[in-house]
Amino acid sequence: MVRSLLIIMGIMLGAAGVQAQDILEVQGTAPDLYLMHTVTKGETFYSLSRAYSVPPKEIAAQNNLNFDGGLQLGQSVKIPLNKGNFVQSGEAAGHPVYHKVSEKETLYRISVNYNKVSLDNIRHWNNLTGDGVQKDSYLIVGYVKGTNNGAVIASHTPAAAPPATIPAAPPASPAPAPPATETTTVVKNNPAPSTVLTPAPPVVTPAPPVTSNTDSDNNSASETHASAPAPAPAPAPAASTPPPAPSGSSFEQIYSQQTAGKKPTTEKGPGSWFKSNAGAGKYYALHNSASRGTIIKVTNPLNGKSIYAKVLEAIPQMKQNAGLIIKLSDSAIEALGTNETKFYCELSYEN
Repeated sequence: MVRSLLIIMGIMLGAAGVQAQDILEVQGTAPDLYLMHTVTKGETFYSLSRAYSVPPKEIAAQNNLNFDGGLQLGQSVKIPLNKGNFVQSGEAAGHPVYHKVSEKETLYRISVNYNKVSLDNIRHWNNLTGDGVQKDSYLIVGYVKGTNNGAVIASHTPAAAPPATIPAAPPASPAPAPPATETTTVVKNNPAPSTVLTPAPPVVTPAPPVTSNTDSDNNSASETHASAPAPAPAPAPAASTPPPAPSGSSFEQIYSQQTAGKKPTTEKGPGSWFKSNAGAGKYYALHNSASRGTIIKVTNPLNGKSIYAKVLEAIPQMKQNAGLIIKLSDSAIEALGTNETKFYCELSYEN
């Protein structure tokens, strides 16, 4: 009976120890990913095994420890992350595992470093709407299984701070206390405000201020505020000539805006592809000279097919990438109508 109670207490202490960790920050790069755990009172290989869903002897082997020797209070232990306990699918459950963003790091590079986890999953877990990440912020890159689901470190959970919007200066409506028209001063000197509010004729007079008053006319600013409620219907016709169309969500529309009125830069040469989990119809690229976020039009001259791809970062300097002018996500290759590892293509993008 006493032995059973001790085992139960050991399990509870193991779970509590995991929850007491400040944050589960991933270490290493794929496939050798791990967490660091500081041993608390009463923890054993078995309690850590249950807390992180890792066999106890695997934890000992990961740390070159004698399994029969046990653990010491305050000892730092590596907890391996593998397919058995590290979940990176879209509907992942467990305790979030975080990555701390370093300087000049991109969302694509983070994906590659952590088992090529889907970019869409990273955006979903962290409530991101784009590919931009900030230095020293924390991003969820997966979830670890086990009995450690109770603690969620809200203080480190990345939250996209909304941009500070500066509200337009409101019209100084309280200032012109006495109502007035811009043509007479007798009304301003009239001490009986009740009689000024009742007449209907002021509704007819605001028509001239619409034609004579402009945004740059600072001398009649006070009269403009006084008559602003009446001419409200007048600006409506001006809205019939809309401002320039807002940027579309498709890469083709963005490309058209980036190259509007400019002579695009063109390139011809070999391209290749990389594996990606990007959503259907969204194509991404690695390119050495175009800045991140640039949309590149890629054309297959053999069949005339074209796609528009968004630049994530530069092409990694590796032997297999020598001589390439671009690398595209695998779905883009299908859209271009080729299945070659390397293919000839033509590029066009903002100069």
